[in-house]
Formats: sequence, C-alpha cells, structure tokens
Amino acid sequence: MAKTKAKNKKTATPNFSKYIRWFWILFSVGVLSVVFIFLMASWGVFGKLPDHTQLENLKTHLAAEIISSDRKTIGKFYLNDNRTPVSYNQLPKHLVEALIATEDARYHEHSGIDARGTLRAIVKLGRGGGASTISQQLAKQLFTKQVSDSKFERGFQKVKEWIIATRLERQYTKEEIIAQYFNIYDFLNNADGIRSASSIYFDKEPEELDLKESAMLVGMFKNSSLFNPRRRPEMVRDRRNVVLAQMAKYGYIDEKLKDSLQKTELDLKYTPQSHRDGLATYFRGYLDGFMKDWIKENPKPDGSKWNLYNDGLKIYTTIDSRMQQYAEDAVQQHMPRLQAEFFHQNTPKRNPTAPFLELTRGAIDTLMRKSMKQSERWRHMKYDLKKSDEEIKASFQKPVEMKVFEWKDGVASEIDTIMKPWDSMRYYKSFLRTGMMSMDPHTGHVKAWVGGINYRHFQYDMVKQGKRQIGSTFKPFVYTAAIDQLHYSPCQVFPDTPFCIEANKYGNPEEWCPRNSGGENDYGGTRTLQNALANSVNTITARLIDKVGPQPVVDLANKLGVESNILPVPSIALGTPDLSVYEMVGAYATFANKGVYTKPVMVTTIEDKNGTVLYQFKPETRDVLSEETAYVTVKLLEGVTEGGSGTRLRHSGATSPEYKEIITGYPYKFDNPIAGKTGTTQNQSDGWFMGMVPNLVTGVWVGAEDRAAHFASITYGQGASMALPIWGLYMKSCYNDETLNISKEEFEEPEELSIIVDCSKIVKDDIVNDNLDNTIPEELEF
Repeated sequence: MAKTKAKNKKTATPNFSKYIRWFWILFSVGVLSVVFIFLMASWGVFGKLPDHTQLENLKTHLAAEIISSDRKTIGKFYLNDNRTPVSYNQLPKHLVEALIATEDARYHEHSGIDARGTLRAIVKLGRGGGASTISQQLAKQLFTKQVSDSKFERGFQKVKEWIIATRLERQYTKEEIIAQYFNIYDFLNNADGIRSASSIYFDKEPEELDLKESAMLVGMFKNSSLFNPRRRPEMVRDRRNVVLAQMAKYGYIDEKLKDSLQKTELDLKYTPQSHRDGLATYFRGYLDGFMKDWIKENPKPDGSKWNLYNDGLKIYTTIDSRMQQYAEDAVQQHMPRLQAEFFHQNTPKRNPTAPFLELTRGAIDTLMRKSMKQSERWRHMKYDLKKSDEEIKASFQKPVEMKVFEWKDGVASEIDTIMKPWDSMRYYKSFLRTGMMSMDPHTGHVKAWVGGINYRHFQYDMVKQGKRQIGSTFKPFVYTAAIDQLHYSPCQVFPDTPFCIEANKYGNPEEWCPRNSGGENDYGGTRTLQNALANSVNTITARLIDKVGPQPVVDLANKLGVESNILPVPSIALGTPDLSVYEMVGAYATFANKGVYTKPVMVTTIEDKNGTVLYQFKPETRDVLSEETAYVTVKLLEGVTEGGSGTRLRHSGATSPEYKEIITGYPYKFDNPIAGKTGTTQNQSDGWFMGMVPNLVTGVWVGAEDRAAHFASITYGQGASMALPIWGLYMKSCYNDETLNISKEEFEEPEELSIIVDCSKIVKDDIVNDNLDNTIPEELEF
C-alpha cells in the first residue's frame, strides 16, 4: 500500500525538462532568426546598403555660396536644396545639448543603437517613445526612406537603419555625426540644413543662435512639416518648450532659466532666401551667367562639368555687403518719392496718353505690340506651349489674377489684382527704374550693384544689360581728349557764342549747330573750360570735338573700357551714344586711378566644397592717359560739384527758426573733394550722375523702360533731380560707416604738373559764371 502511494506521488511530479528544452530551442531560433535577418540585410536582400566608399563620401546636394568681400553670405545658387554645411565647431554648445537631450539622451553611451531604448519600445509597443538614435535618424535621412505602411517593410527598413547607424559610428566621430545630422535636415521654407535655417528664421549664423532659438530649431526635428514656425507658431512654441524641459531634465539648464525662456515668444526674424529676394539680387543674376560661362570653360579634373546647384562651390565676390545695403537703401529711399511725382504729373486728366508723352495713340499701340512680342509670356506661350500668334494675342486681353508691384508708403510691395496682361504691361511702363554701380578705382573691385527697383517684378538689369543715352556724362571724354592732345588747361577761355560744324566734315551729312540748354538767350561773354563743363555748355563742347575730331574721342572711350559701338560723328560730344552704367563707371574710374584703366572685377576666387581654389582672378589693367591728364580731368569734374549742377551736394539746408525743419536745399553737407558730372538726355528721358572720391567711383542712371515715358520738364527730369540724390544718400551712409574708410581726402596731385588747374588766380571778372538752376522740388528733399 505504501509502495503504491509512493509510486503515485512520483507519477504526479511534473516533468519541466521538455519545456525548458523547447524554450531554448525557440530562443535560439529567435536569436538566429534575428542574426539571419541582420545578415540578410547586410547582404542587401532588403535593399542595397551603402558601401565603405559611400559612407566615406556622404553625398548631399550643396548649394553654391556667394560670399561678399566682408565675408557675409549674400546669396546661394540651388535648385531644390539650399544647403551649406557647417562643421561641429560652428555649432553652439547649447544647440548640441538641446539635440541630445531631446532626441538621444544616451548618445555618448551607445555605438549607434540604444539597447535600453529599443527594449523599452518593444515592451511598450512604441507607446513609450521611439528608440531611434541620432545615428539612426541620420542613416534614415541619408540612405533609407519609408516606402510602405506595412509593418513588415517598416521593420526591415528599421533593420537597415540599425546596420547603417553602426557603420556610421565606426566611420565617423560622434561630433561629425551630429554635424552631419544638422546639415542634412530640411527645416522647410528653403531652410535646408542648420546654416540656412539659422539665417532664414533668425537672420543669424548658427554660432550666433541663442538658447531659445536653438531649442526651437531642435524642436522642428520631430516633424518640420507639422512644426512650421510660419504656419503654426503656437504649436512650435509649445514644442520648443518641450525641448527646454528636456534640457532641464538632463541638467543642461536649471529650472529657473527653463521657466523664464518658456514664457518668451519665438521672436522670428524671417528672412527668406530665394533667387528673387534678399541682398544683391541683380548682381546674383549677373553672377549666374558668369558662373555658367566659367563652368563651360573649366571642367573638373575627370572631365565632367561642375554643377552650380549641387557641388557646394564657394564664390568669393568683391561686393561689400554693407555698401550693397546702403546702395539698395538709397534707391528705396529716393525712387518712391520720384515715382509719386511722376504719377502726379501723368494722371489721365493731365496726360491722356499716360505714361507716354509726345506719342500718338497709333505709335503707342505699335510700341505696346512690340513689347508684347518681347515679353516672357509671349515666349512661353509661343515656344513652350506652341500656341498660335492669334491665341497669344487673345490671351493678353483676358483678365487674370496676378500680383503687381507698387510703392506703398514708400516701400516696395505687391498687390493682388485681376488685370489684363496688356494693361499690366502698360502699368509697368509707368515705373521709373534705376541702375547703380560702385567700384574701387584702384583695384577694380565692384562694391555695390543695383540693377533696378525690384528684382521680382523688374528683372532686366540696368547695370550691365541695359544701355541708355548718356547725355552730358560723355562730355568729360571730349574734354580729356582736348587736354591730352592740345594740352588745354581747365582755365582755357572760349567764347560762349553759337557754333556750327559744317556739313560733310567728319562724315556729317548736314551742318550741325548744337544749342545750349537755355535756348537762344543762353549765350554771352566767355567761359573757362572748367566753367563750361560745370554748366554743361553744349557749344563749347562742340568747339572741342571740332578741334580734336570725333574719332580720337571714340578711340579714347574704347581705351577707357567702353565696348559699345560709337559712331564717330560730332553729335557724340553731347552724349548721344547708348552706354551701360558698367561701362561708364569703369571709364570714369580711370580718371581717379591716375590714367590707368582697371577692368571691373566681380569675382576674386572660386573654391570647391573642400576649399580647393579653382579660380583666381588676374587684374586686367592698361595705361590710357598720363597721370597729369587724368588729374586735370578730375579737377575739371570737381568744378561740377563746386560751381555747377552738382553743387547741391554741398548744401546743408536752410532751417526755419519757427518750425525747425528743412525748407530748401539738400542736407547732404558734403565738404570733401568730389569730382562728378550730371547728365540729362533729350526730353528728360534719362538722368545720370557720375560721382568720384579718391577711392570710390559710383554711377547712377534713372529713367523709364521706354524713352517716351519721362518728365515733362527739366525741374524733375534732370540728372541732378533723378540720379544725384541716390548718389548723395548712398555716400552719406558710406561716410557714416567708418569701417569702410571711404576717402575724404584730396585727389593726389602728380609730382610734375605743367598745366594750371587753379583758375582762381587767373580768371578775369568778365567771365560768365551763371550756373544751372540748383533748386529742387520740395517733394524730393531729404
């Protein structure tokens, strides 16, 4: 009986050995399966993995960076990726800490995979937070992408990320991985990478970011499409505060600082970066063509072509970002006021053909049809869409939604409207435009380039592309030829009487008898050359070109850098040729550079993304004039600002004791030597001012697209009213910025000077000195 009980007791004891055996079998199979899955992934079964070479040379599209002479980024060339990489050392400490605290707290403890985080994610089925490390996220950005919502496929993708992450950890340091991650991320709004994001959202370099700005950008890593500062600022602010809380949690900041920062606003300083916005847009348009030409002629060592938009080229330019800003500010300050007066004078009631003057309706229709066929709309419909001429013409008469330019409260802006393209063309023809270039005459370095009033709506560049009649700004070339050939002094006296050049002389078919601007009554007495140039006396300029001949003047202009074709006829003395601001500044700079022409330089160096120099500019110079001739010309031009049409630069303005406000004159108050020349063309279609100090030459043109759109009178239509104020405002800003070291000194006199330049010692009392009207409309006072 006892034996039976003992047997039954033994039988009742459970046998766990088979369960244990199955457990280990299943566990081993699971481990082997995981190992096998990783092996399959490494063999490329789930998709190709990057090899050693690819990991060593991480491929990202890098924008070409345009760098100013004062080492500021003034723009970029890119198609889709506006990315410029930065090194780890350029990232502020709190930016890196914010990333680690928020995305990967054990970043420095793992080798690509956070085992604790992964187990937590498995146990909680992902509800306790993700387990992706910074290395995994970089791997995902660089080499993997989610192609399906299938859990299995997403699992395989995760395995690939793990493998790539561990390889990245072996290939790069922790610091390099963090820098890569910041550089690769898309922060939206063309903000590709941390450098672009810092600039676009806060107008700063990454190293200049403060703590709360860094926290906001790190917060966007969660999902930049969702946490978009421009669309959902409150949501982004909340996310930023989460990042600050994480930093406090892990001891990077204290609770007091966290609480104070969480109460602040985002304080965005949104600065969009696009090809049509930002600083030096017209210059960047020129540079785009320059670089494409350079790329055609300069292949890579392997024979392939550089990609302007993806290869990360660094283009070092001569543009000074400060001077460029001052130039653009001067245009933006003057042009709205000038435009307001133009609109005032060209209302339909005052001018039924506005904005055109002196044109019949038939002539206006012809001009408009010509403009229609030159438009981008015509080109697109004709050649891209293959539309017939009749279909295109009909489209110009159909109202469409569009954004059009306007000056609103003195600021360039856009308005949404519905308008016929035909009407919009006429509307845009009513706007006055400008071209401005500033250059160091000794080095040829172009410091500022403003090709128009607004690149988004007026893309034709009036610095180098556009050429307009130059008026009296051409007269110094005639005077210089006379000084060079005949050794004339500024004090040489000529009769101020009517003068004609007979027919057939110099190939002129008819007798040429220029008149002075004042008409029949604008004659009498005598004038020195200095006085004649200061007052733009046409008859004396005609006498000079008769003495030297038109061809030598043309030859001199060509030596001074004028490339445009100039017919050698006497009328060029009064400025009939069409030249560009670029040509004129280069030519005038020769006078300031002691007779040596230096070709304008815009690009000094081009480097690849690794800093290897690919291009280094070589100065192009040539001797054109003797130092003495150049100096005498400069002294002639100084007379324009001392006793001619440029004297308003000297005015300090008159003030009323009662109202304490400027009531007359120009408050520029320049008292330093300035050589310059105004220019006004027939019917006031073009206004010019060329101004020089010893180390800076600047030219300004103002006019409408069509010569038939212009001021009715010289009061507003002269160069001294249209262009000179821009020069004055620009130079005032340059002088106020002492870091620029713009000269206020005298032009350097040659050691041997045989020509008398100080006419005060020899000029007689009977020499006429009746200056042009130097008043200015109150609407244009500054």
